[in-house]
Amino acid sequence: MSGNRVLLADIGGTNARFALADPAAPMPLLGDSIRSYAVEAFVSLAEAAQHYLNATRTQAGSGVFAVAGRVDGDIARMTNHPWVVSRTRVRQALELETVTLVNDFVAQSMALRSLGAGDVLAIGAPEPAASGGGARTYAVLGPGTGLGIGALIVRDGRHYPLASEGGHASFAPGTPEEIAILERLSTYYGRVSNERLVSGGGLVNIHRALSEIAGVDPGPLQAEDITARAAAGDRRCLRAIDVFCAVFGAIAGDLVLTLGAWDGVYLSGGMVPLLLPALQRSGFRQRFESKGRYAPAMARVPTLAVLHPNPGLLGAAVLAADQAAAGSG
Repeated sequence: MSGNRVLLADIGGTNARFALADPAAPMPLLGDSIRSYAVEAFVSLAEAAQHYLNATRTQAGSGVFAVAGRVDGDIARMTNHPWVVSRTRVRQALELETVTLVNDFVAQSMALRSLGAGDVLAIGAPEPAASGGGARTYAVLGPGTGLGIGALIVRDGRHYPLASEGGHASFAPGTPEEIAILERLSTYYGRVSNERLVSGGGLVNIHRALSEIAGVDPGPLQAEDITARAAAGDRRCLRAIDVFCAVFGAIAGDLVLTLGAWDGVYLSGGMVPLLLPALQRSGFRQRFESKGRYAPAMARVPTLAVLHPNPGLLGAAVLAADQAAAGSG
């Protein structure tokens, strides 16, 4: 492939996903170019990206990299992995003309513009309204290795993604059981953030806390162990998932109130497709709507699970297309 292609990256705490984009194409993300690697297999983003280019025998002229961490000027420090990413050093190492470095939920938010009807599924009621024109505000959040939070603000036909580290806001328990879980987690971490409950590690934390409250040693488990045991009927694992979904709903509802995201909330991240049945049957939507005097307004806000397998890369491709259009305009 020629050098006018854009190298895309979606870098999380567990997986590094790469692809190419053709900014001039109607669908810029080139689906057959997508590859995924374990981040722990590489010492840096530049090394992982060079491995991708070598393995696929491709070239790129520029890059759009979405990273799970706060982007501060030229640098992004990943929250759940040791990589420190320098835009300048990555550009030089890969010999790219330009590199755009954004938070991963900036890319997740921009992906909303390209999601099709089959890429989303409503959780509870109502179905999303037709987008139409005018001002709109959407929240985007999703659990994976961590808890990512962002937003897409639409004003006068222009789209503005909002970077956030809202996953690190303090956890607010809503039931006596959640208060007991918070007390347990406080002994581990001191301050307890939302990410300590709503993420892969968060599911493990909830299960461990519930086990300790019951006087049981859960042993070393991973999130996939808990979901597998829940599927086999393990009551404590089922309860851990129910608590996870309820807290997820409460956080999503808080985000609507904080951002004014009355047009909808998109649930993204690696865990959402895996937990779809649980989200649909759990207290997710009830806790989402349970906001006191604002409960009637919350009942009208759609919550949509993102089913697209690579929304981060999709959003990075949208950014690449926007940059190409701005450069040729």
